[in-house]
Amino acid sequence: MKSIASKTNQSMSKRERLQAAFALKEPDRTPILGGWIACPEHIMKITGATAEEYWSEPTGVSIAAYQILDTDGLVSVFVPRNRDDFRCIDNQSYAKANPGLSLEDVLAQIDELPSPETIESQFDFDAAYEKFRQSLMQTQARCGEMVWMPAQWSAGAKVSWYGSYGYENFFYVIGLYPDRAQKLMEVGGAQGRCQSRLVAKAVSEGLYPPAVLLGEDICTQRGPMISPDFLERYYAPQLRYGLEPLLGVGCRPVWHCDGDVRPMLDFLIDSGVQGFQGFQPECGMLLEEIVQRRTRDGEPLIIFGPLAVTTELPVCAPEEIFSKVKRAIEICRDNASLVIFTANTINPDVPLENILAMYEAIKS
Repeated sequence: MKSIASKTNQSMSKRERLQAAFALKEPDRTPILGGWIACPEHIMKITGATAEEYWSEPTGVSIAAYQILDTDGLVSVFVPRNRDDFRCIDNQSYAKANPGLSLEDVLAQIDELPSPETIESQFDFDAAYEKFRQSLMQTQARCGEMVWMPAQWSAGAKVSWYGSYGYENFFYVIGLYPDRAQKLMEVGGAQGRCQSRLVAKAVSEGLYPPAVLLGEDICTQRGPMISPDFLERYYAPQLRYGLEPLLGVGCRPVWHCDGDVRPMLDFLIDSGVQGFQGFQPECGMLLEEIVQRRTRDGEPLIIFGPLAVTTELPVCAPEEIFSKVKRAIEICRDNASLVIFTANTINPDVPLENILAMYEAIKS
């Protein structure tokens, strides 16, 4: 393995650095998260691994790449589906495509869903937590000093049922069958609370840091796909309920922002969200505006970001990326607790030099 990113004098461990940022204290330098490089060629160049070495152990080689880059924490380890792809899905497996269900099929399936009370009462917490704990410990052992803090997309509450029923059916249910739509939100809240309980216990046992990336892809570049009024009435109460176990142990939920999330910011914060990850500036999600917001308790937000994978990382020169990182640090100073990250996966259109510039900027 070869070293690419230079290191500066650092007084904190990676865990201590992240813990400080999550506690809204000043770390020795701005932390940086990794896990979303969706380009095996970049991983191979960083590590010096051959294609055969990478594909024989893509997770291990990827972890080594982030170690070489001196990453503080990982929210995932991205591995393509096959050698010819750089995404985790393709047009044959896309979970949000038409699943072949009629609207009548979907309504019948919703009616057959167990009640929220049944979901929670039948949740085998001990068995689920043992599996969750073992998974955390095994991957953390492979990460070494880097903090393994996998995103918990199913924690909190679920609104994106289009993944199960398809977009068209989902929107029909939301618009024409409010009783079924309400049941989906309540079921999603019960499921999300169960997952939040697992994370909360891991936080209390020191196996997971006190901040967690979660959220829902429910926005386009023009705003939410369903009305904010519906979300505030039916989804927000479930999200508040689902986040309670996390907040109870001091774990800060950080919401993933895809598209224009601005119409949702008020109820997300009121529901207990304490940070945001993204952003897409072309959608109006501007860091200098977001950092002015406060949690429902009046505290600064945690920011995971803000390097855009659409309008910045693929098209800017390395020196521009360097400047954008420095600018983000200045914007967040005294306003929000910043952890450098990207808005979404780093695809092959992002030059490796720009990834390295992002890392170098926080260590200079």
